[in-house]
Amino acid sequence: MNKDLTDITLVVDRSGSMQQRREDAQGGVNAFVQQQAREPGDALLTLVQFDTEYEIVHSGVPVQDVPEYELVPSDMNEADRPGLVIFVITTDGLENSSQEFTRDQIKEMIEYRQAEHDWHFTFLGANQDAFAEAGGLGIRAASAAQYSMDKVAAAYEGTASKVSRMRDQKRRGEEVLDEFTDEERKKMM
Repeated sequence: MNKDLTDITLVVDRSGSMQQRREDAQGGVNAFVQQQAREPGDALLTLVQFDTEYEIVHSGVPVQDVPEYELVPSDMNEADRPGLVIFVITTDGLENSSQEFTRDQIKEMIEYRQAEHDWHFTFLGANQDAFAEAGGLGIRAASAAQYSMDKVAAAYEGTASKVSRMRDQKRRGEEVLDEFTDEERKKMM
């Protein structure tokens, strides 16, 4: 073992949301690398940046040889951004095994995307109070539906109809109404 050798890996978020913190994050990474380059002993740096994919920028490079880092968030051009974003969550029971995010964190993320980016979330639940579960995640009751376990196909059929309506409303320039009809709800039960 070489006590004078340190292996450092930095994993940096470069998703579009980092645009607001780009200079601060970029400066922080560069200050980190510069400080480590001044330390006695040898250090190797691996730098990975990620969004929906990951990229290895440096792999085991001596820290003194690492060039200045430039963070370029991978935000989409406005012309390429989807006009309508829809998430459909389907479950047959209560959430019981999340380890990465708390319920409050998930609710905060969903509410942010709904309010700031006009994303739409649908919640389909069986063996639970789907409306309470959806509400606990920040999803409106109109966008939630209860389904019977023997009606899973009907739940997807009703959701497909709702999503088709939403897409049509968006294409027509109308307000997008993210809600199930009474008839769709009946077929799911």
